[in-house]
Amino acid sequence: MSKRIVLGVTGGIAAYKAAELCSTLVRNGFTVQVIMTENARKFVTELTFRTLSRQPVVTSLWEVPEWRPEHVALASQCALFVVAPATANFIAKLACGIADDALTTFAATFNGTTLLAPAMNPQMWQHSACRENVETLRRRGVLFAGPAEGHVACGPDGPGRMVEPAEIFELITRLLERSAE
Repeated sequence: MSKRIVLGVTGGIAAYKAAELCSTLVRNGFTVQVIMTENARKFVTELTFRTLSRQPVVTSLWEVPEWRPEHVALASQCALFVVAPATANFIAKLACGIADDALTTFAATFNGTTLLAPAMNPQMWQHSACRENVETLRRRGVLFAGPAEGHVACGPDGPGRMVEPAEIFELITRLLERSAE
C-alpha cells in the first residue's frame, strides 16, 4: 500500500485544521505532499505545512524545485488525493474541470481516489449550484467527508462545518486499507 498522500488546502478558515491533519498523517508514517491555493496562504503559511510535512509545498505551477511537470509527476505517485478544506469555489472548479492553479491542475491529472472535506457557510453548502456540483462529483466517484453540522466561523449554525481531522484520518486509513485488499 502506497502511503503517499497529496493534501490540497484551499482558502477557507478551516485551513488551520488541515495542519492538524497533515501532522497526524506524518506521525502515522504517511508521506504528505501539500498543494496550497493562493487563498489558503492567506489563512495559514507555507512554512507551517513545510515544517509539518517535511516536504516542499507546491503553491504555484511556475515555481517548482526541479524541472518536471510537478502536477503530472505527483499524480502518478500518490495513493489518495485529499482536499481539506474543500471550498465551494474548489468544488465548482473540480466539477467543471477548471485547471487554473497548481491544485486544480493537479486535480485534472489525478485519476485515483479523491476525498473532499467541504467547509463553507451553510447557505453556500445548500445553494443549488453547490448541490449540483457535489452531485456531479459524486457521480464521478469523488468521495466526501462531511460536511458536519454545527457552528461555522462566519455565523449561523448548520451544515458546512469541516469534519474534524481525526475523522478524516480514520476515513483515509479505511480507504487505503480497502484499496490494498
